[in-house]
Amino acid sequence: MTSFAPEQYKEILLFLATAGLVVPLFRRLKISPILGFLIAGVLLGPYGLGSVARKTGWLSFLALDRVEQIEPIAEFGVVFLLFMIGLELSWERLVRMRRLVFGLGALQVFASAAALGGLALLLGEAPTSALILGFALALSSTAIVIPVLAERKRLGTMGGRTIFSVLLFQDLMVAPLLFMVSVAGAHNVNLTTALFSTLLPAIAGLSLIVLGGRLVMRPFFHQVAAAGSTELFMAACLLTVIGTGVLTAMSGLSMGLGAFIAGLLLAETEYRREIEVTIEPFKGLFLGLFFVSIGAGLNLNHVASAPLKTIGVAAGLILVKFAITFLAGRIMRLGPRVALESALLLGPGGEFAFVMIAAAIAYKSMPADVGADTEIAVTLSMFLVPALGLLASRLTRRAPAADKELAELPASFEESKVPPAIIVGYGRVGKLVGEMLRVHGIRYLAVDADASLVRAYRKAGIDISWGNAARPDFLARCGIAKAKALIITMDASDAVEEIVRNVRADHPELTIVARARDAQHATLLYKLGVTDAVPETIEASLQLSEAVLVDLGVPMGLVIASIHEKRDEYRKILQPVAERAEARHAVKMSLRMKEMAKRAAKLSGQE
Repeated sequence: MTSFAPEQYKEILLFLATAGLVVPLFRRLKISPILGFLIAGVLLGPYGLGSVARKTGWLSFLALDRVEQIEPIAEFGVVFLLFMIGLELSWERLVRMRRLVFGLGALQVFASAAALGGLALLLGEAPTSALILGFALALSSTAIVIPVLAERKRLGTMGGRTIFSVLLFQDLMVAPLLFMVSVAGAHNVNLTTALFSTLLPAIAGLSLIVLGGRLVMRPFFHQVAAAGSTELFMAACLLTVIGTGVLTAMSGLSMGLGAFIAGLLLAETEYRREIEVTIEPFKGLFLGLFFVSIGAGLNLNHVASAPLKTIGVAAGLILVKFAITFLAGRIMRLGPRVALESALLLGPGGEFAFVMIAAAIAYKSMPADVGADTEIAVTLSMFLVPALGLLASRLTRRAPAADKELAELPASFEESKVPPAIIVGYGRVGKLVGEMLRVHGIRYLAVDADASLVRAYRKAGIDISWGNAARPDFLARCGIAKAKALIITMDASDAVEEIVRNVRADHPELTIVARARDAQHATLLYKLGVTDAVPETIEASLQLSEAVLVDLGVPMGLVIASIHEKRDEYRKILQPVAERAEARHAVKMSLRMKEMAKRAAKLSGQE
């Protein structure tokens, strides 16, 4: 048995404690938690508190002095983030964004690389080094920019889609740029060999994910969902995200690109919303760890030793890319505010610059001191992304809603597809409700936890999702905030009560119609806040009465009128019962509070 070593868990414990302090504190201060994680990384990292701990010793338990141990885990923050973005898009949307991805994206990358590489040549860099520096600095930080946009709810705007399109093109450029670095640096390497070792594995990896995913992912998740195990479903989600990320990393591409494609493949399936709810906590935790690791990598001593040089390079990088990105946006006929927002957030450098610079130094295509100075400047520029995001949101707050380009792209988060009604439970009762809604032209989304039933109705063209509606975050993903009515047809009374309780607390104005077991259960549901409760026993009795009266020769009009009158009578009986029960409970609580106050006053007087 191995001995217990507390220091092995120091980094992860420090991060969890940091997250517990940073998130609520910065939320209260209305400052981005991303900035808090970056600052915490600087303070606790090897160049902050770590450098003090090496001299004193007693502070070592508070320092992140082994950042390299958390970096591989921290990278999953970006992977999970891009997977979630893929889930919110689709192949159709991606195709419709092609002008921004391959038009604006290519223009921004190549124009920025030409300008920055030209400046490096003017400053005395060798042509090969200048070429690599130009492309390395032309790329931006997907890992920081996307969370900043998401936090400010800007991903669904025209500016958010534009920025994401450029970042997606930059991710697609990973393999070609690595190929360029290897060819430019290794003069004795055959071009064909370099091509086979760099580009072909990347193409093979992407093909495997796309083709294999289309054939395997939906059946795989169906089997997992049919098992009815929450833990198994979570394991399947993690396997999909991490597995596709590792596969693309083995192919020479970024892990995030593979996860993004996996998200695209699952975006149109019935499991998308439940997957989003399952992955969300992991994404937030890993992203926080990623920002802490970025902050910990900033060498403050290096900045202090040459502040004008490092800060000047970072400022110059942002200014050059800002100007080029803004002009590129205007050339692509984007509005001035959209081009401005894109230029501000795409101006700083990105994490892929570190990969390219490290490879160039290894191939001796770039001097080590130049690479180190550039990495510091890139890190400093990345620290400014949250501030630039705040500036961009304020400058573009009054952007016109009816942007011509905005109309060409589908809404984010399926805003345009949010149905007026959500039916929870799509068995025989839910199906009948859905048919009646369809007869009257009312769109709806059905939700059920039976994987086989969901798959069958999905094939029949019904808009239905698999998931647990008792989870408020799942219904939020279904668009409950924009829906007009929630119809609960489940026969499990406990689940019906839990859903009503959760939904009514967050959406007091929503119409909720629920299926009740009997009159007593209907009374309880009215007490919980349903708009209407339909007891099975009473409704069955009314339908039997209707059939008997018609068969006995009573005119249909009179029968229908009397049935409606009796139904209203029951409703008037049940609702006041619930209201009286609520009033009695309030009176009891009031009397109890008064009694407690008297006892407290009596005890105070005795003292």
